[in-house]
Amino acid sequence: MTAYEDYSLLRHNTFGIDAKCRRFLEYGSVEEAQQVARMLNTASEPLLIIGGGSNLLLTADFAGTVVHSAIKGYETTADDGSVLLRVGSGEVWDEMVDRCVAHGWYGAENLSLIPGEVGASAVQNIGAYGAEAASIIYEVEAVSVDDGSICVFTAADCRYGYRQSRFKQDWKNRYLITHVTYRLSTTYEALLDYGNIRSELERRGISEPTARQVREVIIDIRRQKLPDPEVEGNAGSFFMNPVVSRACFERLLADYPQMPHYPVDAAHEKIPAGWLIDQCGWKGRTLGRAGVHDRQALVLVNKGGAVGADIVRLSDAIRQDVKAKFGIEIYPEVNII
Repeated sequence: MTAYEDYSLLRHNTFGIDAKCRRFLEYGSVEEAQQVARMLNTASEPLLIIGGGSNLLLTADFAGTVVHSAIKGYETTADDGSVLLRVGSGEVWDEMVDRCVAHGWYGAENLSLIPGEVGASAVQNIGAYGAEAASIIYEVEAVSVDDGSICVFTAADCRYGYRQSRFKQDWKNRYLITHVTYRLSTTYEALLDYGNIRSELERRGISEPTARQVREVIIDIRRQKLPDPEVEGNAGSFFMNPVVSRACFERLLADYPQMPHYPVDAAHEKIPAGWLIDQCGWKGRTLGRAGVHDRQALVLVNKGGAVGADIVRLSDAIRQDVKAKFGIEIYPEVNII
């Protein structure tokens, strides 16, 4: 186990915010996670459990303990036409996706190039291009912070929703995730009707794509749209796409017939937050040391030397404009601390 005092979190958040925590603990095994749980039980201080920091905005130094998983490793089990892949929570998510595609294990390819770590996928229910982690999560293993016991949760136990889970709600700070098991298919079924995946494949002359080709297209699209955090600090999509009622959607569509949208169910429709923000004129604009990316309005960036309060001020201004123009509330996807 690794332990530091007065520790900089600069390399643990992709926004590039140089905030510190009072104590930093990192576990590399289930036994070390249990040791961390015992240490936390003896301290009455704030707790923050992080992954790769790609969904995190630090607005000040953290006067408590930050915990991070460094558990690595992969284990596979065949399961009636599918594969159960058990992965250490500290593995890099996109490296896992690449491994899956290389081995012919399908279901994660549309989630290519999403930053972060495996453990966070079970907390955040990451999603992109019509896919969500919840659709492939089989079970989640964790250590209870309360008593150090080992717990195993099914996907149903976690109550996954759009960018939500019990780990973000009533289970927040109660468990240290050690492993996530995914159920992946050995038969490929392409999911192409979200965003411009299909049109990009057609442009390349590909009519029946492999999972590798779909992964490559998604990686190229994401790289064209999203800034590199090493160059310009960011946390990817800053806002969740709002889900609105059928009545609200039809009202907006009458005024904006070119508005992109995606059905959720018979009573609700999802509208891209990036489109709403763009319509308010924010794409490419800056506010102090924070800005909106010039190719993707959903992404807020650190233009250099920004602190968390700068990003929050920009976020609040954008939310106010979207509310005033469309009557829709948009909410941050990023965890603001």
